[in-house]
Amino acid sequence: METSKAGPRDMDGSSGQSRRDGVVAGRRVRGDWAWPPASLLGGLEQSARDRLLALGALTQYPEPGRVLMRESDPTDFVLILLDGVVKVTGLTQSGRDALLAVRMGGDLVGELTAVDGETRSATVTTCGTVVARAVRRADFLDCLERDPRIAHAVNRSVVTKLREANSRQIDFAGCDAPTRVARVLYQIAVSYGVRTGNRVEIHWPLTQPELAELAGASEPTVQKALRQLRDKGAVSTGYRTVTANDLEQLKAIAYP
Repeated sequence: METSKAGPRDMDGSSGQSRRDGVVAGRRVRGDWAWPPASLLGGLEQSARDRLLALGALTQYPEPGRVLMRESDPTDFVLILLDGVVKVTGLTQSGRDALLAVRMGGDLVGELTAVDGETRSATVTTCGTVVARAVRRADFLDCLERDPRIAHAVNRSVVTKLREANSRQIDFAGCDAPTRVARVLYQIAVSYGVRTGNRVEIHWPLTQPELAELAGASEPTVQKALRQLRDKGAVSTGYRTVTANDLEQLKAIAYP
């Protein structure tokens, strides 16, 4: 298969702020971030993680709303997310952007196109400052071929994403909107939250309309559901954060 010679660039034609010396905006790659164990980076052993993080260029996208990958485009680089949050959207037949998933530091985006050589299946947009390693397709595929540990971890990550997409469709069938909101919050808390005992904090800079898209509900319904969850003491909300005060209680509400 042919690999693209084009480097990872933003949709306006400009590159992000790239560095190969391991420093972006005064921050270093290693030691600054604790990735969730369920993420690709969090699940790799140290030597394999170091090998993966040696690929590509360290890049920072400093503002929200930057399109990193656009649906149907022929670009084929991969982004290893080190810090920050991106949203994954797809265009519906009516021309509306549907929110498909959220990816955070420790995750990989763009790997499907890198593997099968097809055009992008979705659009990836920053939700705030994002730091990532931008890796050319040829380098990524070579790394998978040379290190079975990384190849297995990437395969497992892809399968997990597919299972989550299937589970979401099944879970949401037949349940009411407030329950769907609780399930989305629970799933994000388990996958990406910072846990202290049974309390989990989600640093999640997404808007209520975007939460509504994930839950398949209207924004007023999401507002009402969040208020009910707060009244029950299951969650508390702050600026760009949601905290599951009692994860087991939130699970009981999400899966009655």
